[in-house]
Amino acid sequence: MAGRGSRLRPHTLTVPKPLIPIAGKPIVHRLVEDIAKVLDEKIDEIAFIIGEDFGEKVETDLKEIAKTLGAKGTIYYQDKPLGTGHAIMCAKDSLEGPAVIAYADTLFKADFTLDKEADGVIWVKQVENPSAYGVVQLNEKKQIDDLVEKPEEFVSDLAVIGIYYFKDAAVLKNELQEVLDKNIIRGGEYQINDGIEAMKRKGMIFVPGKVDEWMDCGNKQVTVETNTRMLNFLQNDGEKLVADDVKMENSEIIEPCFIGENVELKNAKIGPNVSIGNGCKITDSSIENSLIQTFSEVKNAKLKNAMIGNFAKFDGEFTEISIGDYSVLE
Repeated sequence: MAGRGSRLRPHTLTVPKPLIPIAGKPIVHRLVEDIAKVLDEKIDEIAFIIGEDFGEKVETDLKEIAKTLGAKGTIYYQDKPLGTGHAIMCAKDSLEGPAVIAYADTLFKADFTLDKEADGVIWVKQVENPSAYGVVQLNEKKQIDDLVEKPEEFVSDLAVIGIYYFKDAAVLKNELQEVLDKNIIRGGEYQINDGIEAMKRKGMIFVPGKVDEWMDCGNKQVTVETNTRMLNFLQNDGEKLVADDVKMENSEIIEPCFIGENVELKNAKIGPNVSIGNGCKITDSSIENSLIQTFSEVKNAKLKNAMIGNFAKFDGEFTEISIGDYSVLE
């Protein structure tokens, strides 16, 4: 998660993309929780690969996420954007024993039993346009035979979503070290696929782990859409989404919505599919299909498909706005 998430600016100018909240909880927090549910066993350590300039608060928040799952949190730095293989090797001191490696801007929903007898599992999702993705090709035993990046001709409709399980991460580490030592670069970057292909050539077995839902958080529009989908999932799961101390005056909430603590609503219509973080004040406004982070103020607004950062102020007629932390638009 070392990238700054340029497609999600201005929201990632002050906070790395994986810490942007979805339905009131950071993306990376939801991701590690969902992985933990699939693994269904104790997690010893969660290693985060970040940029050196993310700051002490970000590091503290990430370690706290690990702590909530009873795990040790470790921070590693990737100083240059040299690809997935390079990023993984920045955490080489933690690459030992069974491990999951995940790209931290992806959310998923899955209900399957992880095949821990295989040497590796690659999470996939069936897609309609496989030429836009990296896909896996399966053999007659339903094992992964090949990894193909953006195939021009149909190979498979099972897209790689960026989450992997390795029975022994030390094997991957050794193969990726070879990739770095031999300077095997594709598209200007060192790729995890080269390490996986080397493992397969030595007879190691990889199988697919199919997910039911795959949600991206790459830019503002898809992040708002993912927030909507996540709210609906959480509502169906019976999760409590509205804090008890929300102050309401002549206002209504149309579910599903996440409303954080110490939120004030006055002459407001909120929902459906809205997330509002702690300490926000919404006055004389209607909001739907939108995401507002913490301690922001919204007045006289009619928002739809909007995204507002932390400590922001908005008072205006624009609808599908996107403003970052500490911004004022009146």
